[in-house]
Amino acid sequence: MNTLKRLRISFLLIALTFPVISIAQWVQTSGPNGAIIECLLVNGTNLFAGTDGNGIYLSTNTGTSWIAVNKGLTNTSVLSLAANGTNLFAGTSGGGVFLSTNNGVSWTAASSGLTGTHVSSLAVSGTNVLAGTDSGVFVSTNDGTKWSAVSAGLTNNYVRVLLVSGTNAFAGTDDGVFLSTDNGTSWTPISADLTGNSRYIKSLGVSSTGSGGANLFAGTLNGTFVSTNNGASWTAINTGLPGSPVNSFAIKGTTVFAGLYGGVFLSTNNGTSWTGINRGLTSTTVNQVTVSGANLLAATNGGVFLSTDNGTIWTPVNIGMRNSEVISLATSPNGTSGTNLIAGTFYEGISLSTDNGATWTPVNGGLPMYIAGCLAVSGTNLFAGAVGGVFHSTNNGTNWTIANSGLTNTSVVTLLVSGTNLFAGTLGYEGGGGVFLSSNNGASWKAVNSGFTTGVIFSLATSGTCLFAGTDNGAFRSTDNGTSWTEIRAGLSNSPVRCLTVCGTNLFAGTQSAGVFLSTDNGTSWSQVNTGMTNSSLHALIVSGTNLFAATEGGVFLSTNNGTSWTAVNTGLTNTNVYALAVSGMYLFAGTRDAGVWRRPLLEMITSVEGLSTDLPTHFSLNQNYPNPFNPATTISFSLPSKSFVSLKVFAALGREVSILVSEELPAGTYARQWNAMGLPSGVYFYRIIAGSWTETKKLLLLR
Repeated sequence: MNTLKRLRISFLLIALTFPVISIAQWVQTSGPNGAIIECLLVNGTNLFAGTDGNGIYLSTNTGTSWIAVNKGLTNTSVLSLAANGTNLFAGTSGGGVFLSTNNGVSWTAASSGLTGTHVSSLAVSGTNVLAGTDSGVFVSTNDGTKWSAVSAGLTNNYVRVLLVSGTNAFAGTDDGVFLSTDNGTSWTPISADLTGNSRYIKSLGVSSTGSGGANLFAGTLNGTFVSTNNGASWTAINTGLPGSPVNSFAIKGTTVFAGLYGGVFLSTNNGTSWTGINRGLTSTTVNQVTVSGANLLAATNGGVFLSTDNGTIWTPVNIGMRNSEVISLATSPNGTSGTNLIAGTFYEGISLSTDNGATWTPVNGGLPMYIAGCLAVSGTNLFAGAVGGVFHSTNNGTNWTIANSGLTNTSVVTLLVSGTNLFAGTLGYEGGGGVFLSSNNGASWKAVNSGFTTGVIFSLATSGTCLFAGTDNGAFRSTDNGTSWTEIRAGLSNSPVRCLTVCGTNLFAGTQSAGVFLSTDNGTSWSQVNTGMTNSSLHALIVSGTNLFAATEGGVFLSTNNGTSWTAVNTGLTNTNVYALAVSGMYLFAGTRDAGVWRRPLLEMITSVEGLSTDLPTHFSLNQNYPNPFNPATTISFSLPSKSFVSLKVFAALGREVSILVSEELPAGTYARQWNAMGLPSGVYFYRIIAGSWTETKKLLLLR
């Protein structure tokens, strides 16, 4: 049997016998998940969540799991929810009101007579349903069949919040609070001593004083206020609250909870003072707080959180909700020769998986920004770039500290680790943009922008002594660690360069609308390499061995010949708007828009199998790793003619054990294991296999 045929059979047996690569397509991981939750509704044993753009979810087990209930809901940006008996109402952004009579299984439009289609709030008053819209208040006496305007007395028709307490109805508008005692037929202003931004009402709440009276709370653009006389007078109550306005109040006995852009706060003295209760609340942009029996729920920009102890500890409860919009991916060593997968999202912060995406954990402690546009890893240091600067973690994201000293532009969209240097590229729409350099893990930064004709930096890459920057105005090169830059765009299109990567001596640029370009002379000249690529809008490029993967708005493409031709590798990938790529272990991971992270075995895509065979190996063999040299991952394959206990380990040049790849009994067959040398220095390493009485050692070269 010739060598080529043996290789083909070997790869076939790998696909047949190695369990982690048995799935012949992309598979969606379990997250990260957690939509932007605008509103919550507790109705008996059912919990409903209205989201921004993803419709309505239903949980029958206090948020343990969710299902989407959107049939017939033609507008999926849901701002408000209310229930009147068995009828469920949803107020949408620009789509009016929808009605469900079967717990959300199906919905029908119920907006007849409703001239305001932006329905910020819904409330039930007796048998009537009230809707607060951008055109005033409307009432329906027949469960949404017909609506009538009831705005007499309102001096401002943008009604952001409605609250019914007994026979009183309160409306919060852009011009103060109004009271109705006749189901909305007429309204009276009750904001005489609320002035300026204090008249812009975001939220309302009512609590009992414990002595027969009631407190009315108002969250405004100028702080929080309380009235003990139905709005005749107001008193500021902001001690302990951050500066942002309260988005929602919830009352549980004599305790008042407030949700705002800073977390959840509680007061046990009618608002005289407030205390933050945010332990475990990894998304602190809180849109609504709701009481459900003995439980407390928080609707946030990162999903739903549950507390069973009045907010002492919060737990995310998002299983079954739509997956996050993942815009960045990275891998980091886990300390036991494996890797962790880290996902940066749009609005849901950063999540960590230690099991190839089977489970995800939010890791946002101390991270005030929840749009993680870029990630970078340097040893045990993890960096995140956001629209708030650079953040640094030394414990896989459990805790973050801000690292912005000297960073005059904090809109960070790309990060690059090069040796002991960390580079940050910024949007630069304001003064002080461009590229910044830190040589002390982000403790301090300095601008390195000499020669730039733009301050908008989308991507960074390094090759040898050259540093490259992709911008909205072409590509630039620096040979002195960013001290000075030279424009390199001969042959490069005018389309912004979103991503850059290096494969051997080749430099690749992915553009916003013109596909991929290749340079073999460090950017001096470029040629377009798009044959077979059916989508030319690039988000990311990544190298695995000698293989090049491209993330586009039309899926993932693979080139095995330095970009000469491309092949779509999208089988099973139902969401093909791919923002980010990462290689971890035996897998390629893809971060998508609104569908979380997907996973596919690398060998399934890079191996061409011809012919079929079920022949088992006839002898023990250890193959040379591929690729070799490599950076940072390589694959080692071996064959067993009989069942054996196998030990496969990697050693440094002086004999120190650095990784255990196999230590188990395996049946006869051909196997492959990937070794990721992330965090280890360049140099010669050795891998040794022991199977029964057979042993063999080979050399491999890590070249960074």
